[in-house]
Amino acid sequence: MSREEILKAIPHRDPFLLIDEIVEQDESHIVCTKTFSGKEDFFAGHYPGTPLVPGVLLCEAAMQAGAVLLSRFMAAEAEGKVPVATRMNDVKFRRMIKPGEILRLEAELVERVSTAFFLKAKVTVDGKVAARFEFACTAADR
Repeated sequence: MSREEILKAIPHRDPFLLIDEIVEQDESHIVCTKTFSGKEDFFAGHYPGTPLVPGVLLCEAAMQAGAVLLSRFMAAEAEGKVPVATRMNDVKFRRMIKPGEILRLEAELVERVSTAFFLKAKVTVDGKVAARFEFACTAADR
């Protein structure tokens, strides 16, 4: 999926667009990548001298991948709507992420109840889990 298609799918924009590329996607699963350069402003104050990607940004990046996955439902069934996070459950951080590492962001649609979507997410680097969690989204006015 091209950057233009990602921008059509979700409302996020630089500097808060946290997806570089869509690697694969089907009806209920998506895989994306993201690489932080180290030049992002948050590195100046988040563990100065030992730059680490904040865990909350790992979660946000995975939820953005989930939002791209759900965009087909928003476009087809709820025109003018966008997915917004309503909860996160069972968040576990397993590995620190440093600038230059390529994140693999996976989101899987587990269940849908009306306009509520329940997903699982996983962030890995080189096959090692960095973060894992469950989250829910619902359709909100754009």
